Amino acid sequence: MKKYFEGNTYTTPVNKKRFLLDRLVFNTRVAFFWKYSKIVLNCRKLALKGIYNTENWAKTSYDIFQLIEGSGGRFEISGLENLAKLDKPVVFISNHMSTLETMVFPSIIAPYLECTFVVKDTLLTYPFFGPVMKARDPIAVSRENSREDLIKVINEGVKKLKNGISVIIFPQSTRTVEFDPKKFNSLGIKLGKKANVDVVPIAIKTDFWGNGKYIKDFGKIDRSKKIYIKFGKKISIEGNGKKEHNQIIEFIEKNLKIWSEE
Repeated sequence: MKKYFEGNTYTTPVNKKRFLLDRLVFNTRVAFFWKYSKIVLNCRKLALKGIYNTENWAKTSYDIFQLIEGSGGRFEISGLENLAKLDKPVVFISNHMSTLETMVFPSIIAPYLECTFVVKDTLLTYPFFGPVMKARDPIAVSRENSREDLIKVINEGVKKLKNGISVIIFPQSTRTVEFDPKKFNSLGIKLGKKANVDVVPIAIKTDFWGNGKYIKDFGKIDRSKKIYIKFGKKISIEGNGKKEHNQIIEFIEKNLKIWSEE
């Protein structure tokens, strides 16, 4: 499968031009979400035809990546060497700020490893986006009963990992700009321990794409905010996993602090 990002880092070129339509609508989000909806509609068509495979998923994810850059978004991705070194499935554990990371992770990760997400079950029922998410066979949880969610993630996650599919988990209960370690559960660590696989921390700062008041996916676009994504080194879990859980929290907090000061 084509790899869209080579080398250890990726930074949006300084001379990257914005789409003409995006410039014509006076820095609003109109052009961005119009183009975004067209991409998702294409994904939906592929999903309904039963041909939304991993390669198509990565390709349409990269289309959204390019849309973000063409709408004034500026990326700084680092730690790609840690991703390239992975030769077997892992659990990716990331903080969660916006829709952006869900949309662009496949273009970065899928060319290296088959993967899927742990998602809220209501996403599968959305008339527009639901078929797309279903096609990627995610682990769907209710977020209403933490014990039932734990059992489901462990049972389904172990099966996927044994079948060569990595699992991407956002341990926060919801998307939020502020990172609160107390609300960052250890579900990813528990899955990694149970499946006997490594975990990989991901730190992100994606508040370029805000969360909407009524529809979260359609929030404001803030072109003044740079987009950061960093992959950490894989971590083997020993003992009860508490040390590794704290290690991931420290990785995310450290990078968020650095990025906020730039």
